[in-house]
Amino acid sequence: MSNEEIRQEKPQTNNRGRRGMGIGPGGPPGMMPGEKAKDFKKTMKKLLKALSKYKIAFIVVFIFAIASTVFSIIGPNILGDATTKIAEGLISKVEGGNGIDFDGLAKILLTLISLYAASALFSFIMGLFTTGIAQKVSYKFRKDISEKIHRMPMNYFDTTSHGEVLSKVTNDVDTLSNSLNQSLTQLITSVITIIGVLIMMLRISIPMTIMALLILPTSGIVIGKVMKKSQKYFKQQQEYLGHVNGQVEEAYGGHNIVKVFNKETESIKEFNEKNDKLYESAWKSQFLSGMMMPIMQFIGNIGYVGVAILGGYLVIKGKIKIGQIQSFFQYIRNFTQPIAQLAQVSNMFQSTAAAAERVFEFLEAEEEVQIVDNPVSIEGLNGGVEFKNVHFGYNPDKIIINDFNAKIYKGQKIAIVGPTGAGKTTMVKLLMRFYDINSGEILIDGNNIQAFDRGELRKLFGMVLQDTWLFNGTIMDNIRYSKLDATDEEVIQAAKAAHVHRFISTLPDGYHMVLNEEASNVSQGQKQLLTIARAILADPKILILDEATSSVDTRTEILIQRAMDSLMKGRTSFIIAHRLSTIRDADLILVMNEGDIVEQGNHEELLAKGGFYASLYNSQFEKTA
Repeated sequence: MSNEEIRQEKPQTNNRGRRGMGIGPGGPPGMMPGEKAKDFKKTMKKLLKALSKYKIAFIVVFIFAIASTVFSIIGPNILGDATTKIAEGLISKVEGGNGIDFDGLAKILLTLISLYAASALFSFIMGLFTTGIAQKVSYKFRKDISEKIHRMPMNYFDTTSHGEVLSKVTNDVDTLSNSLNQSLTQLITSVITIIGVLIMMLRISIPMTIMALLILPTSGIVIGKVMKKSQKYFKQQQEYLGHVNGQVEEAYGGHNIVKVFNKETESIKEFNEKNDKLYESAWKSQFLSGMMMPIMQFIGNIGYVGVAILGGYLVIKGKIKIGQIQSFFQYIRNFTQPIAQLAQVSNMFQSTAAAAERVFEFLEAEEEVQIVDNPVSIEGLNGGVEFKNVHFGYNPDKIIINDFNAKIYKGQKIAIVGPTGAGKTTMVKLLMRFYDINSGEILIDGNNIQAFDRGELRKLFGMVLQDTWLFNGTIMDNIRYSKLDATDEEVIQAAKAAHVHRFISTLPDGYHMVLNEEASNVSQGQKQLLTIARAILADPKILILDEATSSVDTRTEILIQRAMDSLMKGRTSFIIAHRLSTIRDADLILVMNEGDIVEQGNHEELLAKGGFYASLYNSQFEKTA
């Protein structure tokens, strides 16, 4: 298969099949569990630089995070004072004293409520700023990626699937946004909580703190072993989920073919095999993941028992008060939670770095030059084209067009013919500067195409492709796409010239009928007519037709051919054709085979040569020859 065929027939990577849609311990949806960046430090530096413009907002977040956390840390200590107050009051009552000091207790509780209310308010304000930062970053990255796509060279998209590019706009940017929103506040509050709680615990009792800290290494060792084992199954789950998604999409997309060849049983069998593997890996991963919380609770409860016994002993000895035991238990709970959060944040940062790395790789990828110094204007150009000693290869070490020369005058009809994969579409791509030639020149009215701004150069061209492209919008908007300032009357005139006006008039909403995303609410032939109307409206100097009538019936083809003949008058036209009967009246026919122009001339001259063109032509009409 030639390079051209490979590029045209290259399958699209299914992003869902590639990354799956499951959630593992390593990060948010769309990310592989435990996925890591190739260069974590370098990527994080770039990310921090991108975030530096929001430093004031970050400072606000930091201040409010500290305030919210400090107030919440003080709370258990004050609650312990309330417990001590109640205990002392009860003891006093038993001993014949005044009992509980409710006024003092009320002041303590009022102070506690005020602290928690202030903590909640600061936390709310912190959340507002964090969400704002995350969404602004997400907006900026999506905008940059969207703009970058239009500056990328075509060979990037030849080697990168659509799914990979879309993943950067959706999955990777979402991962960055979610990670910033969650991990930023968690990182700050967790660190402050650990430090603050540790200080409060040491203030209450150093022996009890040592007893509580002995729990952590035990929990860490057990959880580490469980996570290591579960990680393997999470990766398998993600992989098999991708296989299941891919198989379902294939079966759904080709369900007509499946039914025609009676392959329902085989399809179901294949699905069941993949589904069984997914079930097994998912069951193991979820089971092991689910074990972590009971294990942590069990070890934690053993620790609580030890702390309770020690605390009771210290109360009896009069070294601490009874309310301080309650405060200490709350601090233990508050101490272990941020440690678990820090572990989660660490995994999140790995996923964030991996996503950011892919985004930065795309944003920093080499762009094609869009503008040049002192560009040539397209005003007054007629559309004459000349190829001079053109050499080109998708890979520099494999040239597929060798020393091609041709001169095309204004208004001539040029046909490019040859077997599938011969490189016919490549010639058009070179003319429109989708690719730059290795050597030689392509001239338009004597001006090298590299002397034009790319955007300006492409204004000279109108194109009708074999594969129609229409977007979700009205028929009027789809035709107007080639000339956004066209009036409704100009659009209607273009539709009439393409012989599609009558069809549009029969539709319920006429020109205002909305085409769905796949434009499946009109037929293939009607879609082709609409794209031809769009090309007519553009009124280009140079017209490119890539087998434009191949998808319509014979009657419609005749109508389109008439419209095309009228449209091509006075314009330089390049026609990529498979049916040689449609280009017999071409002024020049370029015959391609395996990337090379092997013959050129008009129909009669090429037939008289009895060469490759004659062989192609006769093979199509051997029945009538």
